[in-house]
Amino acid sequence: MHEVSPGTDEGSPGTKAAVRRAVIAEDSVLLRIGLVKVLEMAGFEVVAETGEAQGLLAAVAEHRPDIALVDVRMPPGFTDEGVRAALSIRQQWPATAVLLLSQYVEERYAADLLAANTSGVGYLLKQRVADVEEFIEALRRVAAGGTALDPQVVAQLLVRRPSDPLERLTAREREVLALMAEGRSNAGIAAQLVVSESAVAKHINNILAKLDLPKADADHRRVLAVLRFMGMGE
Repeated sequence: MHEVSPGTDEGSPGTKAAVRRAVIAEDSVLLRIGLVKVLEMAGFEVVAETGEAQGLLAAVAEHRPDIALVDVRMPPGFTDEGVRAALSIRQQWPATAVLLLSQYVEERYAADLLAANTSGVGYLLKQRVADVEEFIEALRRVAAGGTALDPQVVAQLLVRRPSDPLERLTAREREVLALMAEGRSNAGIAAQLVVSESAVAKHINNILAKLDLPKADADHRRVLAVLRFMGMGE
């Protein structure tokens, strides 16, 4: 595992104190180098890098970073080592956000991660890293306690449900819910659909009502709606 020493001005007011810290777990050296560069561009401090799950857990235990970027498949078995390490991180160090990176769409891993904790989690395909601006936006959203779900995962979730309570939703409401599942804010949804934020708010209220979600604060009900969309709600 390669570790990056913190800067000498770590305790200076207004400098390192405001910088989010990250750990990267990715066995591909080239991709790991690229991720380090992207995170540094986004203003993150990469405090440790590793290519395997045990190294990831050790790095998180030592550095307690704000976010961990985790490859789904890592040595020794290249199956779900990264997912299991991510779930362990969420259980032991819930203050550390987790962004899973995968070569292929494997929606059950996204479901496993969200089932464990519904804040500060993300699941993106590795190809998203190439779109640096969008990737950084998702990275910051997850680090701040939000969610980011890859559009291809959302698309598969839409296709695989022939019959469920989501059928009550209009086509536009399903579009809005899909964008909610990606982790987008009301403003982000409005920009994507080229509508007003007030229209988005109205659609979201309709979605929450049609899904018969229990009374709770607005943010929690949004999470419940996304879980219902993923087939994880009651």
